[in-house]
Amino acid sequence: MPRLRALSQPSVELKQAFLKTVLSFRRSGPILLGVFMLLALVGALIPKGLYGRLFTGDHIIDPLVGTTVGSILSGNPLTSYLVGGELKLQGISMVAITAFIVSWVTVGVVQLPAEALMLGRRFALIRNAISFLMSIGIAVLTMWTLGWSS
Repeated sequence: MPRLRALSQPSVELKQAFLKTVLSFRRSGPILLGVFMLLALVGALIPKGLYGRLFTGDHIIDPLVGTTVGSILSGNPLTSYLVGGELKLQGISMVAITAFIVSWVTVGVVQLPAEALMLGRRFALIRNAISFLMSIGIAVLTMWTLGWSS
């Protein structure tokens, strides 16, 4: 029984960790709110027909364009499925859609300043650069593996 009583009372370290977490959220809250507002604004300003004009159908250029556009716009995984479906309806190739969606979720040019502030500039830049290159690689490997050319 004494062991149960010891577990029911929070330790000093646990209280300190909780306070540090709360303070960290209070500091990063306004930054995250600004990033979400900026993402919503960018998403609302881009006309839907623009995507069809950006992609040429070239299997070499399209993954680069898709990764670049997805990196700039960035969004969450849930909406990426909807955007991917809309892009497919517009006749955009799967390699471009895959590159767009992977970079949309993993690379974040818009949130880069917030990520650099919270995790460090060097880490944020390296993580985004690796994610950018991997988006292209994943798109090409997906096309090659599944044999989707349109």
